[in-house]
Amino acid sequence: MLTDFSKISKYVDTLKVKPKQKVDLKNNFDTDYDHKMLSQEEGEELLQLGIAKLSEMQDKLFASGHHSVLIIFQAMDAAGKDSTIKHIMTGLNPQGVKVTSFKTPSKYELAHDYLWRHYVALPAAGEIGIFNRSHYENVLVTRVHPEHILNETIPGVTSLKDINQKFWDKRFNQINNFENHVIDNGTLILKFFLHVSKKVQKKRFIERIDNASKNWKFSTADLGERALWKDYQHAYEDMLSNTSTKQAPWFVVPADDKWFTHLCIAGIIYKEFQKLNLKYPEVSPLQRAELLKAKKQLNAEK
Repeated sequence: MLTDFSKISKYVDTLKVKPKQKVDLKNNFDTDYDHKMLSQEEGEELLQLGIAKLSEMQDKLFASGHHSVLIIFQAMDAAGKDSTIKHIMTGLNPQGVKVTSFKTPSKYELAHDYLWRHYVALPAAGEIGIFNRSHYENVLVTRVHPEHILNETIPGVTSLKDINQKFWDKRFNQINNFENHVIDNGTLILKFFLHVSKKVQKKRFIERIDNASKNWKFSTADLGERALWKDYQHAYEDMLSNTSTKQAPWFVVPADDKWFTHLCIAGIIYKEFQKLNLKYPEVSPLQRAELLKAKKQLNAEK
C-alpha cells in the first residue's frame, strides 16, 4: 500500500514551467502517461490518500485564517477540467470552497477592466477558490479572436492593428502584477494547464455526441475552436512562457489519462500547500484554563 507521494514527487516537479522558459508544448511536455511509474490501481489508491490529506490541510487553512488558496484551471475543451474539480473537491468541506466558472463577459463586466470580475471572485482568508477558466482567457480566447478586445473599453485600442505583440506583452505584465499583489496579501496561487492531445479531444467529443447524458456538454461551436488548434497552442505557449513566475508557476499536466491527471494535481496541491506551514492555532495558558473550566462545568452536569 502506498502511503505518501514520494513515488511521483520528482515527476510532478518536471511539470513546472520555469520562469522565462520558452515553452514548446509539443516537445517539452507530454499529453499522456507511459504507465511505467505506477499502475492505475496504485494511482487511484494514492489519489484517495491525497484527497484525505487535502481535507486535513483545508481544515488547518480555515482554522489559521491567515492564508487563502486560489487554484486555476485552463485547458482546451474536453481536457477534463470539470472532472478534475469534482475529484479534488470530493474530500473538501464545501463551506470553505468556492468554484467560479467564467463565461463570456457581460456588458456590465466589459464596462470594467478585464481583471475586475476576477478580483471580486478571489477567496477570502481561510478559503479555497477554484477558477474554472480564469483571467487567462483574456490572453487566450482574445489572442485567437482579437476582435473581442474591441468590446473592452480600452483607451487607444480602436482597431485590430492596435492589438499587437506589445499589447500582449503589456497584458502579461498586468496579470503578473495582479498575481503578485494577491500573493503579497496571503494567497497561494496554483495554476494548472491540462495538456490534452488533439486525438483524445476528438475521442471525447465523439463520446459526448454518442452518450445522451453528455450531449449538453457538446456544442457545434466546439468544432470551430478545434479547427484553430494550432492558434490556441501558440497562445498557450506564449502565455505559459510569460506568466509562469517563481511565486506563481504554471504546471503543465498530462490530460489524456484522467486518473493520472487527478493524481498529479492532488500531489502538486498537497506539496505546495505544505509551503504555507499550516498549523492549528495554539491557545494561551489563560485560554487553556478557560477550556478546562468549561470541561469541569460540563462534567458536573447531571
